[in-house]
Amino acid sequence: MNWDGDKYQRRFDSLAASGVDVHGEAELIERLHPTSVLDAGCGTGRVAIELARRGIEVVGVDVDPSMIATARRLAPDLRWVIDDLTRFDLGRQFDVVVMAGNVPLFTPRGTQAALFATCARHLGPDGNLVTGFQLNRGYELDSLDAHCRLVGLECTGRWSTWSGAPFTADANYAVSVHRASAVHHATTTT
Repeated sequence: MNWDGDKYQRRFDSLAASGVDVHGEAELIERLHPTSVLDAGCGTGRVAIELARRGIEVVGVDVDPSMIATARRLAPDLRWVIDDLTRFDLGRQFDVVVMAGNVPLFTPRGTQAALFATCARHLGPDGNLVTGFQLNRGYELDSLDAHCRLVGLECTGRWSTWSGAPFTADANYAVSVHRASAVHHATTTT
């Protein structure tokens, strides 16, 4: 899929200008009290830039050069990395790894297990993986939870919106928090 980073960003700029709160992801992440966040599938950097504005250290990774070019133009002082989310290695860990904006749906079919394994490797002890995506689009919550369990992450919260609306069986969107087990983390990093 080819993206146009500037066009994508204009959509969110237009929503914000009309009064829509486009920072629900940052609000939820901030409540987890991280000092460092990896924005995996960062797109044009909307979430990362807002987290940095709130004083949180952020690194953004995306496979699309156009998206990263827009992010770099908007926030040249942040670290932006062009890489494949199923195999990148930044050589460090974060308090939170966030995948906002349907990242598992844009990952090539069959590579989601690798996506979650790579993201889990970037989580520090007791870190949180936060994922939000539309349901009924080919990747579902049972697969998410199974992929997370394989890498030692347990679901600790789920909502139908980034603002925390309760999750119900008929929800068409899910925001999930999976927490790393310190015991599992110790066995996978030694």
